[in-house]
Order: sequence, then structure tokens, then C-alpha cells
Amino acid sequence: MNWRFVVAACAFLLVLSLGQRSARAEELPDDVQKSVDKGLDWLARTQNRDGHWDANGQYPTTMTGLGGMCFLMEGSTLREGRYADNIRRAVDWCMERAQPNGLIGNPNNPTEAGRYMYGHGFCMLFLASAYGEEEDNDRRKKLEKILTKAVEFSGKAQTDRGGYGYVSAADGGGFDEGSVTVTQLQGLRAAKNAGIVVPKSIIDKSMKYLSDCTTERGGIIYSLAHGGAIAGQERPALTVAAIASSFSAGNYDNKLARKWFGYCKNFIGIGGNRMGHDEYMHYYYAQALYMLGDDGYAKFFPEDKNTKEYLNWSKYRKEMHNFLLKSQAGDGSWGGGYIGNHFATCVYLTILQLDNGTLPIYQR
Repeated sequence: MNWRFVVAACAFLLVLSLGQRSARAEELPDDVQKSVDKGLDWLARTQNRDGHWDANGQYPTTMTGLGGMCFLMEGSTLREGRYADNIRRAVDWCMERAQPNGLIGNPNNPTEAGRYMYGHGFCMLFLASAYGEEEDNDRRKKLEKILTKAVEFSGKAQTDRGGYGYVSAADGGGFDEGSVTVTQLQGLRAAKNAGIVVPKSIIDKSMKYLSDCTTERGGIIYSLAHGGAIAGQERPALTVAAIASSFSAGNYDNKLARKWFGYCKNFIGIGGNRMGHDEYMHYYYAQALYMLGDDGYAKFFPEDKNTKEYLNWSKYRKEMHNFLLKSQAGDGSWGGGYIGNHFATCVYLTILQLDNGTLPIYQR
């Protein structure tokens, strides 16, 4: 027997499996599944023929990455499932927008020119999550090249402080802020899950940036571009986004996560109190609480004996799911925020499908 061949084959299968999804962790309740089906059907109907989505004509790269992830979370893949065709068209559209320098997106699109790092991060997340199911050898090699170049682009776009801005450090004069930083972190982690080489230094620098953005109260400020982290300037949405990206990066047990969760308990609450058009905040808050589970808070705060005040997934899920089932429109979409129905629908479909546990990036 050719043992070298066997070892090489096993190594290949291991790398391949890292980018693939697992079977569903659990079945969704019937009412939740019905809501999800309506929402996904709305997404399928509103997908443009060429494979992309947009938000009232804006941000097509970001919106296509978000939309494609919703279908992957359902369990469909590039090669099978109810939404396989939708996924393939979205993947093709994103692949066609991969630039020679590694950027995924179209910097000449006027709605993206000043914010192309968002689209780059969300499409990297989507393509990396779909990559493990690509069986066509030529397309697989092309996807691998696109993701490898995308990781390289993210590394070069990072500022000296370790953060990211709306555009690359070179194009933005070194400006950085929290929301783009967490988008890059999740995209990079998904690429690593798929077997793409991601330098540890990029992740470490980003985590240090988020640490430097953390105030003494445990919240994260918008940006370090104008000074240090000052109490009173924290942003709840960025704080929960940092937790989700930290967990995605494999950092489950650190002092930072403890500080961030402590802040969230005081300023967001157990059920994730609504704060106007806060879809972005709940997109990440749900991820963070799902990965925290029902016993994670007790591990972070063993000194806190008031179990009724614990942050946990079950409490949040009950309140959020009740809200989402009541607020869904008859056509299957959700409204909210100035960006429009597509963004809100993608956010809420992500929340409702976390229990599926189909994608590595969202698994506990």
C-alpha cells in the first residue's frame, strides 16, 4: 500500500471537511421553520437574474454576501438543496467581482467606492463558507485563488493599529473603526475554516485593536483614530460585534470577552432590549449569545449567583423569536432601518437559523 498517498489523501479530506457544514444541530420549531421558509422564499424571489442583491440599489457586494449566507444556513449547498441554484448564482456573481489585487467587490460602483471593505469582508465570509461544497476542480481552484488573494488583500488593508476602515489603510489615510474590523475578522476566520492560509499576525493585530478600543466599563468605542478609549463613548453594537468575531476567531475564554459581556448585560439587557433600528446590533448579539449558550455566562461570572439575570441564548431566543414571528410581513420579509428590507430580512433569517448549526463559522 502506498502510505504516502493515503496520508496525503487523509490530509486533503481533513482540510476539505473544515470548510463544509455539518448536519443540522437541531430541528427548528414548526412556527419558526415556517417563518424561515417564507423569508428564504422572499429572498429567492428578489434575487436579481445575475445572482446579486442590493439594498434599494446600494451596496450590492455586501448584500449579496449576506443573502447567500442565509441560504447556506438553511442547509442548501452549491450542489444540492432547495436553494442550490440561488447559491451558485450568488457565488458566481461574487467571483466575477474579484479584483486582481484581491479585493472582492467593485470599487467603481459609486455606492461602494467609499465602503468597499464591508463588501469584501461579507463576500469573503460567504465564499469561504460555500467553498467546501465545490466539486468542480477548475472552479474549486479558482475559488481557492480568490480566497487566498482576498486574505492577502485584507492583510495589506489593515492599519498600523490593527484595525480596518471603510477602505484600505492606503486609500483611507490610516483611518480605522470597529464595525469593519469585526467584518474582516469573521471573513478571515471563515477562510481559515475552509483551509485557506491566514497569517496569525493579522488576527492578533485585529484583536489587539479591539482590546485597545475597550473602555474601563467594558464597552468598545467607534474608533481609535482620534484618541484612546474613553468611558461614555462606548457603542453597544460594536461591543457585541466584537464578542461574536472573537468567538469566531476561536477566543472563547479570555478577559476581554468577560469585560464585553459585562458591559452588554448592563447596557443591552438579557432579552436584547430594542434600540430603534438596531438590526446590525442584533445580527451580532444573537451570534454571541448563541455561542455563549445557556451555561457560558456562569463560567465567565462564577461569582454572580443571580441566575435570573444571566445572559443566555434561551432567554434571548424566546423574546427575539416572538418579536420576529409577529413582525414578519405577509410577503416573508422584514422591514427596518434606512438600508431597507433586504438587510433586515437577512439579519433576522440569520438569527432564526442559528440553531441549525450548519456552518462552522456559527457553531459553538
